Amino acid sequence: MTNPLYDRLFAPLASRDSDLLLLADGTAISGRAFLSRVHRLANALTGAGLKPGDRLAVQVEKSPEALALYGACVAAGVVFLPLNTAYTAAELEYFITDSEAGAVVCGPAAETTVRGITSVPVLTLDAAGQGTLTDAADRAADSFAPVDRARDDLAALLYTSGTTGRSKGAMLSQWNLLSNTEVLVTEWRFTEADILLHALPIFHTHGLFVASNVVLASGGTMVFLPRFDADTVIKWLPRVTSMMGVPTFYTRLLSDARFTKDLTANMRLFTSGSAPLLAETHREFEARTGHRILERYGMTETNMNTSNPYDGDRRAGTVGFPLPGVELKITDPETGATLPDGEAGLIEVRGDNVFQGYWRMPEKTAAELRADGFFITGDIGTVDGDGYVHIVGRAKDLIISGGYNIYPKEIELLLDEQPGVLESAVIGVPHPDFGEGVVAVLVAAPGQSIDADAIRSVASDRLAKFKQPKVIEVVPELPRNTMGKVQKNLLRDQFAGVFTG
Repeated sequence: MTNPLYDRLFAPLASRDSDLLLLADGTAISGRAFLSRVHRLANALTGAGLKPGDRLAVQVEKSPEALALYGACVAAGVVFLPLNTAYTAAELEYFITDSEAGAVVCGPAAETTVRGITSVPVLTLDAAGQGTLTDAADRAADSFAPVDRARDDLAALLYTSGTTGRSKGAMLSQWNLLSNTEVLVTEWRFTEADILLHALPIFHTHGLFVASNVVLASGGTMVFLPRFDADTVIKWLPRVTSMMGVPTFYTRLLSDARFTKDLTANMRLFTSGSAPLLAETHREFEARTGHRILERYGMTETNMNTSNPYDGDRRAGTVGFPLPGVELKITDPETGATLPDGEAGLIEVRGDNVFQGYWRMPEKTAAELRADGFFITGDIGTVDGDGYVHIVGRAKDLIISGGYNIYPKEIELLLDEQPGVLESAVIGVPHPDFGEGVVAVLVAAPGQSIDADAIRSVASDRLAKFKQPKVIEVVPELPRNTMGKVQKNLLRDQFAGVFTG
């Protein structure tokens, strides 16, 4: 019998008495104890009628039990479907129905709502790891024979954020997840000596398949925090060796006077992803701590595609090089032809990390996953002369004004440099003459103000006229999703009428 993901990530825990998880209150959970929980939960899932290949929809708060539930699904061959805790009842209904979930695990407060949505078994799990699921697990045996799974069998179904149109379920196989994990362990030098500060959610690729899988595969330890809290993170930083975060984590730490070089003296690696990290944040972070954040690029459908080097020049504003085993090219959005270095176009990737397609959406799969295995990411990027990949923006965020293509990132980089500007988002909205007009949405730095006329003057000097913002709006903050990505679709809705009334 073989189950590649279980054999590599979970089976070694059987002989591990050292700590796998350290909780915020200092409680420690050994590898052996965690595996016992995985086995009991796997027995509970099979007891609820789930069979290999069935989908389990999970919308619960982060806890050790929630992570063990992922392991239980791997062991039982059940397809793990984690859902954002912020999703509404209507969104939940779509995901449960579309996936044809065989059972649902939710928080106790949502149980009545979920039972009104579906007729399949509903189990509960709260933030403390208690509920009808753990009650069933407590009654189950602490041994479980993992089911046989092939490399291409599905391990997880993750729905994209769905900012435009229906959310799509990305089908991720055992080998999609395991191959990427193995590469990251090597590239980022993770070993059993590492202690990772884990403050990310685990309903998303970053916290689940990057952070958790890498630690499990390397034999390291996780400080497993329910969420990012600056006080708690600062308390733990002297005891850990690595941290994976989103840009918001790092800007919040930099705003705290306690975050110093001495505090991070034991650290060997900070990584950032899920949203672009401002070059200014890179510079300020290095000046404060002596560490250069390693920025990388991934997505739900592919896990990690590129990474700045562990050894070598980690360049601000880039996402580094394609990872070993990942092919990357820049193509013309219209023809699909490969473009030369330096030209902006669609980023396409191919490798063992690339997903199996979209759940029951063959037309969408065919439109975005080419017959030769290259996945059209929807991101616009360039590759510079040294081979570093630069993300320019999303294809859907491309602005076409007067027939000219405008890449928002180029304008945002200029705006972010201006006095008083904390961050910016550039969008295109309907314009009666040009089709779309450029709007710059700015957030002021704390205690500072923005001089719009001065910014217009700089833009006039440094940008072609068609790229210059026709309107500058100042807002208290940019709308973001749970992973820190700016939701430009909401900004386009908010400012849709600035040119047309």
